[in-house]
Amino acid sequence: MPELSLHNIDQISRDISRQEITFSHLLDDLIDHICCDVEYEMQSGLDFITAYRKVKQKIGSRRLKEIQEETLYAVDTKYRHMKNTMKISGIVGTVLLGFGALFKIQHWPLAGTMTTLGAVTLAFVFMPSALGVLWKETHSRKRLFLFIPAFLAGMFLILGTLFKVQHWPAAGILILLALLFGAVFFIPSLLAVKLQDQENKAKRPVYILGAAGFIIYVAGMLFKIQHWPLAAAFMVIGMIILCGFVFPWYTWITWKEEDHISAKFIYIVFGLLIIIVPGALLNLNLQQSYQNGYYSHQGQQQALYDYLFRNSNSIMTDNHDSPDYPLMEKVHSRTSEILGFIADVESRMISQAEGKPGAPVVITDQVVQTETGPRIQYNNISRPFNSQPVKGFLLPGAKTREELTAVMTDYSNYLASLVPAEVLQDYSRRLDPAGYLPGKVSENELITLMTGLHSLALLKNSILAVESAILKAVANPE
Repeated sequence: MPELSLHNIDQISRDISRQEITFSHLLDDLIDHICCDVEYEMQSGLDFITAYRKVKQKIGSRRLKEIQEETLYAVDTKYRHMKNTMKISGIVGTVLLGFGALFKIQHWPLAGTMTTLGAVTLAFVFMPSALGVLWKETHSRKRLFLFIPAFLAGMFLILGTLFKVQHWPAAGILILLALLFGAVFFIPSLLAVKLQDQENKAKRPVYILGAAGFIIYVAGMLFKIQHWPLAAAFMVIGMIILCGFVFPWYTWITWKEEDHISAKFIYIVFGLLIIIVPGALLNLNLQQSYQNGYYSHQGQQQALYDYLFRNSNSIMTDNHDSPDYPLMEKVHSRTSEILGFIADVESRMISQAEGKPGAPVVITDQVVQTETGPRIQYNNISRPFNSQPVKGFLLPGAKTREELTAVMTDYSNYLASLVPAEVLQDYSRRLDPAGYLPGKVSENELITLMTGLHSLALLKNSILAVESAILKAVANPE
């Protein structure tokens, strides 16, 4: 019977040790068993390399790990309890989340309760128990740098999704933490582990390019959450790298090395099809629809403003020879002052949004002058969802909000002195800023710049509508 050399036995020992077999007695038994199998295959005339490859194919990539897991399950009570807890909590949490999503879609009761229980079970029971199981199976301190970021990212992602669905505060922060742990810690750690694999040297460039593509894609998601520019560009570039280069390249290398389709390859395919591609397309579509929806509403208000502005000018032109024209001119002048004040507030809000806290910038192409007055170019605002301007200008207690209220009150009193009370009564509520601007809000509630600008646009249009009615009442007192 052929015997293995010490070099052959050492190679087999190193390969089995890489499988993270932590039981010393089990490690010796497995080495002895595989050496015997290789020697048996060599009896048919095969050389060591061919015989060893045949034995490895017969065993499979996961069988040695499964043997250790079965051994741990049989002799280690704590491991058995942790693994049972992991399995049960994983099933229970997933089922609760699934039914919670179904109930949420159907608007049935208890949807929030089931979603919360499912997310909490997965985040605080399944994740820690799974981490404990992996530590028991590997006892590798190096792998902790891989396991801990992965599970923290998963935990924050589950909780962030829960908070987002339940409309609780800090949802964005939790999702942001998940992306940061995934991109900054987990992906580099996983790449380091893959680069240390001596048997897959041909795949190292693929791993590096794949890690870069995934980090770019995650950066795009981070930019989207923060409403920063270039989010769509990062997501598209990351998706092109992963789907257009990494996946075909990895498939070509794997095709040459393996004779069958592995479960790992199937998971990669499903990961790309189910997560990355639809996620990118959905996010891009939602961003376009969301922003275009905002811009279309603002555009409608601007179109209405232009119409009302020209209508007031038309009334002034038609009554230029009227004896009441000087009074109409005063009304028109007071209205223009109010509109100018609001336009100045809008410009200062945009300036603060585009700059850093406490350091507003000089706006250039965000506001342009037209024949109807200043016009906001919403597409040129880089931070349209910044919440600081509304907080600093329009919330109750803000200095600008008090000034606007005082100006509008003075304007209403002035109009009341020109026309009968019953004429102004129908329009007085339209001149109250409280009907357009936010009232008292909680500290965690954020109102974006776009929302504040839309509120001011509604107020401006109401002012012009009231002005048109007052001008007609002045011109035709009967």
